[in-house]
Amino acid sequence: MPKRVAPLSDIQVKNAKPKEAEYKLSDGGGLLLLITPTGGKLWRMQYRYDGKQKSLAFGTYPATSLLNARKKREEARGQIEAGIDPGAVKKAVKAAVRAVTEHSFEVVAREWHDKFKAEWTPGHADTLFRRMELDLFPFLGARDVAEITSPEMLGVLRKVEARGALETAHRIKTIAAQVFRYAIATGRATYDPTVPLKGSLPPSTPEHFPSITDPKRVTELLRSMDDFKGSIVVRAALWLAAYTFVRPGELRHMEWSEIDLEAAMWDIPAGKMKMKVSHFVPLCGQVVDLLRELQPLTGGGKYVFPCNRSAARAMSENTINAALRRMGYEKEEFTGHGFRAMARTLLDEKLKFPASHIEAQLAHAVKDANGRAYNRTTFLDDRRKMMQRWADYLDSLKAVAKVIPFKRAVGE
Repeated sequence: MPKRVAPLSDIQVKNAKPKEAEYKLSDGGGLLLLITPTGGKLWRMQYRYDGKQKSLAFGTYPATSLLNARKKREEARGQIEAGIDPGAVKKAVKAAVRAVTEHSFEVVAREWHDKFKAEWTPGHADTLFRRMELDLFPFLGARDVAEITSPEMLGVLRKVEARGALETAHRIKTIAAQVFRYAIATGRATYDPTVPLKGSLPPSTPEHFPSITDPKRVTELLRSMDDFKGSIVVRAALWLAAYTFVRPGELRHMEWSEIDLEAAMWDIPAGKMKMKVSHFVPLCGQVVDLLRELQPLTGGGKYVFPCNRSAARAMSENTINAALRRMGYEKEEFTGHGFRAMARTLLDEKLKFPASHIEAQLAHAVKDANGRAYNRTTFLDDRRKMMQRWADYLDSLKAVAKVIPFKRAVGE
C-alpha cells in the first residue's frame, strides 16, 4: 500500500530553499513543487495515461499559488477519469491560441509592413503604420484575417468617413487590401473583403493647391513680384520659390550650410523632406546671384530666410502667402505651394521636358520601369539644365510685359 503524503502548507512552499541539486516537494495526488538550484519553484503533476508516465506543468510559484495548483490538479484528474489525456488537451488549446494569434489581422499586417518597409521611404512606412494603428488595429486587430467580412470592413471605413476624413478612408481601404492580399499569398486567408466594396465610399476629391499656369497670368505674377515693395529678404524668397519650386517648408528652412554656391547646388537633408529622403536642387545662375546678394544680410546666421523677430528661427510659414496677398492674390487664386504646380505644368506643356525629370526635381516618389525608386542623383545633369532653362523662361515671360523705351529719330 503506497505511503500517504502529507499535503504541503503555504509556509512550506514559501520557505523552500534551493539546494545544489533540484529536488521535489510532494502535495499528493501527483502534484509536485520542483525547486531548482537557482531558486525557481515550478509546479508539476505526474500522472499515467495509456500505460505511460507523463508530466504536466502548472506554472511557477508565486504566480501560481498552492491553491491554484491544486485546482489545476483536480481538473486534470477529472479529465483522466473521463478517459482524456490532460497533456493532449493542453497542447491542443495552445495550438489553437497560437493559430488564432498568428492569423490575426494585426499580426499579418505587422508582418506585411515589416517585410516591405525597406522598399518605402521611412516617412511613408511610418504613415502607413500610424494609419493602421489608428483606424484598423482597434477594430480588426484581434480578428482572424480569414473571417473578416466585407460589411465588417465597410463599418471600419465608415468610422473614418464619419470624422470627415474621406480621403483617408480611401487610403485605409487600400492599405487593408494590401494586407488581405498578403494574407492570401501566405495561406492565411482565401479572399479579400475589400474587393466588393468598390463604390461603397463616395469618391474622394484630393486637395489641389491653387496655382497659375497660363503664361500670360504667370507674366503678371512675375511682374508683381518684381515690383514687390516689402522686405528684400521676402522678395528674394518669392523669387527662389519661383525658380526652385521646392515646397514652402523646405524653402523657409533653407540653411546657408546646405548651399554650395561654387557648385551651384542646394543639398536638402532627408529630415526636411516630405518623403524623408535627401534631395539635390541644382541652382540656376539667377538663384546663385540672389543668394550672393542675400549673404551680407542673412549669411551670418543659420537660415537664408530668418524670422524677422529672431534670426535663430526660420521665416514664418505665413510670410510668402502674406506677401502674395499684399500683391493682390487671394488664397483661392494662388499660394506659395502653387509655384510647384506652375512649374510642373509649364515645364511639361511649354518647355517639353520629360515627366520623369520634372517629377524627380519635384522630389516625388518616382520609380523606373523596374519599380526601383530614383535616388537624388538621378537625371542630375539633365535637371541642372532644366532648372536653368526654367529660370530663363520665367525671365523671358517677365520681360515680355516690360515697356522698352526707344528714342525718336531727329526730325520726327
